[in-house]
Amino acid sequence: MPQPTPPSVLRRPRLWIGTGLIAAVVSMLFALLYVGGNVNPKGNLRDLPVALVNADGGADAGGRHVNLGDQVVAGIQKAAEGDKSFDWQVVSREEADKRLGRGKVFGALVIPKDFSATVAALTSPQPAPQGKAAAAPTLTVLTNQSAGSIGSSMSSQAAQKAAHAASAQIGQELLKQAAAQKAPLPTAAQLKLADPVTVTVADGHPVGSRSAMGLSAFYYALVLVVCGMLGANLVNSQVDTALGYLHTDYGPVRKREPVQHTSRVRTLAVGMALMLGMALVMGTLVEVATVGILDMDASHLGLLWLYSVATIAVVGIGSLALFAAFGTPGMLLATIVFVAMAVPSSGATVPLQALPGFFRTLSEFEPLRQITEGMRAILYYGAQADAGLTRAWASMGIALAAALVFGFAVTRLYDRKGLHRIPSPADESGAAAPEAAAPAAG
Repeated sequence: MPQPTPPSVLRRPRLWIGTGLIAAVVSMLFALLYVGGNVNPKGNLRDLPVALVNADGGADAGGRHVNLGDQVVAGIQKAAEGDKSFDWQVVSREEADKRLGRGKVFGALVIPKDFSATVAALTSPQPAPQGKAAAAPTLTVLTNQSAGSIGSSMSSQAAQKAAHAASAQIGQELLKQAAAQKAPLPTAAQLKLADPVTVTVADGHPVGSRSAMGLSAFYYALVLVVCGMLGANLVNSQVDTALGYLHTDYGPVRKREPVQHTSRVRTLAVGMALMLGMALVMGTLVEVATVGILDMDASHLGLLWLYSVATIAVVGIGSLALFAAFGTPGMLLATIVFVAMAVPSSGATVPLQALPGFFRTLSEFEPLRQITEGMRAILYYGAQADAGLTRAWASMGIALAAALVFGFAVTRLYDRKGLHRIPSPADESGAAAPEAAAPAAG
């Protein structure tokens, strides 16, 4: 039978249709997932957590005791009734610092203890002590880049808007009080009273200068996931080459090992054992490259190493289970699960509260979200368990158990049905013959 030539292969409709369909599905899927999750964060924003701290002690003004901090809080809460974009959490300053330090809030608006007193002093008939200017009323907006730069920016904008609105409201009351005193005010004084509050912005939970502005945890986590997938691809091909199922090409030289008959279950077990070894090597080198060479800000280096190795191992074993169950399409499926669906639902760049409902659902089980939160806990939050580290380890354990059960259950089923990867005698002799019926390549 004459062998097909390259031009004749290109004339086969099946080649063009099959390849075109796969390319069309992949390109459309990646575009919908990547862009769809991030295209309209403000429109999708729901319940972004922001701390609201009222430490105001109040002050006596005009013969009565007033607490302007309470008025500011009430005004913000009233405005939030018709806008569910932000979840204003009224807490103490100590609790706000804890939530900032665990990534539970994206920022805070702080009303200081002397807020009412400084506002009242602006219209007090008693002059300030000699040599001292009256203190300006101040509201402080705290950011939290460690929880995500976009979420922190959204929180900061909302807090500053609320603070300026409160200043304008207080300014109207001050102008009325000044007018009641029937004493003419200079224009400069009127302008100062109309907008009396100074709004300052500060970092509520600083990260190091070599932390990619709070994104180093995401990039590190993404590297671990990619290493796990690439490691699984490498292990899969190397095991098949060692067992004689695949050729190895060295330039123009092709080499093939003698075929070793083994079950799919054993093939998968060998691959997973090799993946564990590769995870030790890859996890170590990732930390050496990022922390040792690039000088990335990091602490808890022992825990970081263990977490890196475990993440690569779990992602790699999960990928190998998909390869064993679905063969070559399993590689595409692993890419969709660990990258295409995982990145936009990770909450690492755009916060989860600004994602469409579909991606919020994905984030409940997609691995990159859990991995990133655990990495943030290690890099930014002192490895606190309740900062996302406990959830990350638990998710990793569940994923590992699911991969082992699924992978070995499917391969055992294939073996029991006689769907072995045993080549024909012609193939064993080196001829280019197809392998025996085996719908899935492990």
